[in-house]
Amino acid sequence: MENNKVRVAITHGDTNGIGYEVILKAFEDPTMLELCTPIIYGSPKVAAYHRNAMGIETPFTNISKAEDAHEGKLNMLATFDEEVKVEFGNPTKESSDAARKALQRAKEDLRQGLYDVLVQAPVVSSNTPDREDRSLLVMFSGDIRIALVTNHLPIKEVAQSITKELIENKTTLLHTSLKRDFRINNPRIAVMALNPQPGAEEEEIIKPAIETLSEKGIQAYGPFIADEFFGDYMQDQFDGILAMYDDQGNVPFKTLASEYGVKMKTGFPFVITTPDHGPAFDIAGQGIADPASLRHAIYAAIDIFRNRKDYDEPLKNPLQKLYHEKKEDGERARFPRKPFPSKADFANEGDGEKSESTKEAATPENE
Repeated sequence: MENNKVRVAITHGDTNGIGYEVILKAFEDPTMLELCTPIIYGSPKVAAYHRNAMGIETPFTNISKAEDAHEGKLNMLATFDEEVKVEFGNPTKESSDAARKALQRAKEDLRQGLYDVLVQAPVVSSNTPDREDRSLLVMFSGDIRIALVTNHLPIKEVAQSITKELIENKTTLLHTSLKRDFRINNPRIAVMALNPQPGAEEEEIIKPAIETLSEKGIQAYGPFIADEFFGDYMQDQFDGILAMYDDQGNVPFKTLASEYGVKMKTGFPFVITTPDHGPAFDIAGQGIADPASLRHAIYAAIDIFRNRKDYDEPLKNPLQKLYHEKKEDGERARFPRKPFPSKADFANEGDGEKSESTKEAATPENE
């Protein structure tokens, strides 16, 4: 990229939802253009219709390709030529197709390196079971970061889908994301139990997976009973939480993330974020949608992009070790590994400061 600002692509989402409203509202604040160069993948005609219908005055500049994006402007890139009928609050095949075309063009340009990060405006969830082991859905807001082992699976299929290897894989992805995306030097991860009481899955799958992760130097603890864990505010003791299924992670996240929420899929070479809400058809076109989550999805994408660059740079040419370092056992001793730890296990622990502070910068990292 010739300029120094991060180029942020933003897809317009379902055209009958609140996508354009929150995009245009987010960039009403001119300081947003000082942080990044935005490129909206969508339709100038549809954007103008939304803007006029709700009296939003945010200007935008039409471009034909991402390479033409102007700094200091809200750039609008047309991803299709067809006319799209806007029916606020009414999800249609036409509005869904418009969202799909914008995302398809954005992904093509992302693979070509024409911009830096992708932020997706809300679309209708496909509810397609996610059995892809190479990625991990992470929801975050402030210091709360919750990831899901399974996604969009019926409850009756969750238990049979969870394996020791899957938990190890997802925990490793979360561990890497906490270090690389959020710059937490030595993250602590809480792994949830599947059952409300200890069962076969905890004894035969989850506990052995945690032990294997421990041997690899990953600070994973549990399994914790979800209601006791969140009811006793034990989330404050950890940098990341691994939930077994949708409701186990989504319900506490939406409760704890009162102001905004952001989702991302980690495990990919690209930074892709989205606000933690849907198209909100019930309020579409009314001018009352809050752009906070989209704005934070943009902030997060920029921060993660820069964090990855800073994290990866010194690893390109690492110095060869001249001696063997003995693993530190002190950190693990602070958190006794029990099948279902209780709040008492953490009563005398520290305040859970994150690695952004100068204190944890001196903490040796397990190899």
